[in-house]
Amino acid sequence: MGKLRVGVIGCGSIAQYRHLPEYAANQNVELVAVCDIVEDRVKEVANKYGAKAFADYKELIASGEVDVVSVCTPNYLHAPVSIEALNNGLHVLCEKPMATSQEEADEMIEAAKKNDKKLMIAHNQRFVRSHELARQLIESGALGKIYSFRTAFGHPGPEGWSIDGRESWFFEKEKAYIGAMGDLGVHKTDLMRYLLGEEIVEVGAFIETTAKEGADVDDTAVCALKTESGIIGTLAASWSYTAKEDNSTIIYGEKAILRLEDNPTYSLVVQYTNGEVVNYALGKIQSNDEGGQNTTHVIDNFVTSIVENTEPPINGEEGMKSLAVILAAIKSNETKTIAKVFE
Repeated sequence: MGKLRVGVIGCGSIAQYRHLPEYAANQNVELVAVCDIVEDRVKEVANKYGAKAFADYKELIASGEVDVVSVCTPNYLHAPVSIEALNNGLHVLCEKPMATSQEEADEMIEAAKKNDKKLMIAHNQRFVRSHELARQLIESGALGKIYSFRTAFGHPGPEGWSIDGRESWFFEKEKAYIGAMGDLGVHKTDLMRYLLGEEIVEVGAFIETTAKEGADVDDTAVCALKTESGIIGTLAASWSYTAKEDNSTIIYGEKAILRLEDNPTYSLVVQYTNGEVVNYALGKIQSNDEGGQNTTHVIDNFVTSIVENTEPPINGEEGMKSLAVILAAIKSNETKTIAKVFE
């Protein structure tokens, strides 16, 4: 099998910081095409990686020049671009949130099945070393029964991260659909499902726009979550953490408390009820900050699933289940009731 020919659709920050350099570093792929509606941007990226520039994603998909695409567009285009690519016989890695509705997510999953192609959603938190180790500890029974958790993902907002700054699509409801909950909250719903090994079934949420003037999407959200076995916890997602990023998770168990990405030195701290404390220095979390992990492991896992013909670690169904929690949170906030994740 020759190298997989890759096209990246959308050349904003997530593509430039994550997808493009990680594909370039993977020996099983050749980066052959890039697409963006901003002409100067796509030309610059194409020159940097020796790829062909496209202005229209449909042309790239139909070109016959790629086997695989990454979808790094604004949220409202995730589903239509992914479905078009899958129906044209291409494997798809789609950024999160995978879609803006349950119906779109279902259509993406169906397109992948119908065309026998890989669909993976880029939830990178599962590949963070502290999170992987925490899952192993929970699975092994080291914490005993899990009682509760709290998880947060917040920073000063996309204007410091997005290539378009304050003019970014992130702040436009028409293109983003959801704000901090879609940008950050969905990472944490996916993480908690992964860590606890069970589904979230009910959500109570407060979702507000308090920090970003002129934005018509949420920038601050706090949710109460309940899992199928009755574990309860909180999730906060925010663009209003103005001083520094918070990407921490704490899990409260019968035999120990796990503190993930909560300590500046140790990415995992285990506090046992007998007084023993075990500190793990596992390197910084992948972050927008300097010194973060230099790879998300998302691209490598996706490419491996194609090369070895295995199921991607975060397939469409997994992405859909994490999105469903966010959709339930939106419903909870709108109706001022506790919302069931799957009606």
